[in-house]
Amino acid sequence: MGEYVDFNVLNSMRSMTKRDYTERICKNNKLNLVEKAMMLDREYWDGDRSSGYGGYKYIPGHWTPLAAALIEHYKLPDDAKILDIGCGKGYLLYEFKLLLPNATVFGLDASHYSVENAKEEVKDNIQVGSANSLPYQDANFDLVISLNALQILTNYDLFKALKEIERVGKQHKWILIESYRNEEEKLNMLNWQLTQRTFYRIDEWQWFMDLAGYSGDYAFTFYQ
Repeated sequence: MGEYVDFNVLNSMRSMTKRDYTERICKNNKLNLVEKAMMLDREYWDGDRSSGYGGYKYIPGHWTPLAAALIEHYKLPDDAKILDIGCGKGYLLYEFKLLLPNATVFGLDASHYSVENAKEEVKDNIQVGSANSLPYQDANFDLVISLNALQILTNYDLFKALKEIERVGKQHKWILIESYRNEEEKLNMLNWQLTQRTFYRIDEWQWFMDLAGYSGDYAFTFYQ
């Protein structure tokens, strides 16, 4: 397993979105929301805030600090090959292309809707697929990333996905995953999450990554 590598920009990006962790339990039919969200369709990406993102739209510059931090930390060349697993509509991939014009970016997401509505500039390199069976050659990418996507997998598919990330990445790998450090954060996560299948503490995640032979870096998202 690699190192814990966090970027300060992540906390500031998350703080821009306010969350009422108990609202989905107290004011909504959580089961109905989960069933809608698990379709990963329009309701999840562009529907009401209660059933997903509440309109997942491109905001110029929003993803730039993270893309820049990843480029700097991993010293990526201008012609880097980058893969984003669970890329959504490809906004982070687009930011990579702005900063590294000669880079080749690829994205994969389980949602047909997000791929069909991906950012036009990178849409041709984004496809529908599963993280547990990546359609790429061995040691093919300079950087493989996944942001808050792997925890929607069951643990047996997650195990395969970590092995797949290890297989296709020839150099750097970085995953961001949702976790908790105390019971308050655990409860917030349970109340807020709609698509999550795997709920691990930090030490459980680290054990699981070791078990799967994942050698890349990682960071955690917490529901504070």
